[in-house]
Amino acid sequence: MIPVQSYCLDDLRGMLPPRSLNSHKGDYGHVLIIGGNHGMGGAARMAAEAAARLGAGLVSVATRSCHAHVIAAQRPELMVHGVDDDQAMTPLIERATVLVVGPGLGRDDWARSLFDVALKAERPMVIDADALNLLAGMGWRVADHAILTPHPGEAARLLDSSSHAVQADRPHAVQQLRKAYGGVWVLKGAGTLICGDGQLSACRHGHPGMASGGMGDVLSGMLGALLAQGLDAPSAARLGVALHAAAGEEAARVDGGRGVLALDLLPHARRLLEESSPCLR
Repeated sequence: MIPVQSYCLDDLRGMLPPRSLNSHKGDYGHVLIIGGNHGMGGAARMAAEAAARLGAGLVSVATRSCHAHVIAAQRPELMVHGVDDDQAMTPLIERATVLVVGPGLGRDDWARSLFDVALKAERPMVIDADALNLLAGMGWRVADHAILTPHPGEAARLLDSSSHAVQADRPHAVQQLRKAYGGVWVLKGAGTLICGDGQLSACRHGHPGMASGGMGDVLSGMLGALLAQGLDAPSAARLGVALHAAAGEEAARVDGGRGVLALDLLPHARRLLEESSPCLR
């Protein structure tokens, strides 16, 4: 059993290097969000905005065609593609440097085909939400540069266990996930755990006001942005989780804990990242 080491955002100062004055968007990666099935376009949109707000140079979205115009109108900085089958994914993946798979993905044939293509791509990736549920039925191992972000229910399905068992011994559960599937694991919940590169870390930040829809989508986009800017998967996981949880604390402190929405975290996350890893020297 790996010992649990708790940490906070102050322990991670300077993880992202300052930016060169003559840098350009291509230096900071291209994140492709894959998700947004029928009725769930908002999940892909939130993940994409989070990736853009945390510093990714470019962000694209592959989603159901019915959502494409809406997302593009809401956030014109995003490149949004209506995708009807897996063949349309190939050129999008070729242009991307990081994949975020799962926000609003669903579990139908469309979702499975897109997830299959993404898993075969040799890209750093974040696997979240329904992509985790699909993975549970496949039994595949993932690359070490993948970050997987289950809540206890998803973790239970991946381990063929129960949420109660996962919560009863969270450190054991997250280590079992890494052993079974590979990758870097983020077991969400109070005291989120990160397991990867021989370390087991527990984030000390967080607030019960974060118990609302879309928080996981925002986290997945933030993680994608940090991967796109050059962090390895364990470092991106630790920094992204801390930024997300500390931003939740700040949002609750400013406006109250009840009614915090997922996108409310982004202004606070940007400020906290700037304080932790300044953009300029």
